[in-house]
Amino acid sequence: MNENNDLHWMTYALQLAQQAADVGEVPVGAVVVLDDKVIGEGWNQPISGHDPTAHAEIMALRDAAAKIGNYRLSGATLYVTIEPCTMCAGAIIHARIKRVVFGATEPKAGAVISNALLFDQSWLNHWPEYQGGVLADACSAAISAFFRHRREEKKAEKERAKAEADSSK
Repeated sequence: MNENNDLHWMTYALQLAQQAADVGEVPVGAVVVLDDKVIGEGWNQPISGHDPTAHAEIMALRDAAAKIGNYRLSGATLYVTIEPCTMCAGAIIHARIKRVVFGATEPKAGAVISNALLFDQSWLNHWPEYQGGVLADACSAAISAFFRHRREEKKAEKERAKAEADSSK
């Protein structure tokens, strides 16, 4: 893949992340591409789906596997707006994704370069290529804006509750 393709597909993943944000989910989007065609897409849905495994990457992998009729996605590239966690990295390995391209790093839960370095473990039987930092600022800004908005909502809620309590005294 070339840099223009990476930018194109990460932009697409950012659009999918917006779908998550629109329904109150953490804005993470993912797309699986094979031979320059989308074969799977997903966005975070653990809250709305009542499913702790419904991360964007998992949803995109499930979609791709269903579309091609195989859980092995050999030769495919996964684009995701944030560094995959341990669960998602494991699924990526099992799906035999060839390449992972992510936007922002995830210092707390990232398992590719921030913490566990899962894709570099010698005991594995598949090692995806990986590249981070593609549209990292835009990916990071989407997450930051989401959590900033959530904090503002909680603060306003507390202030309303306090005002109601004060007015009933």
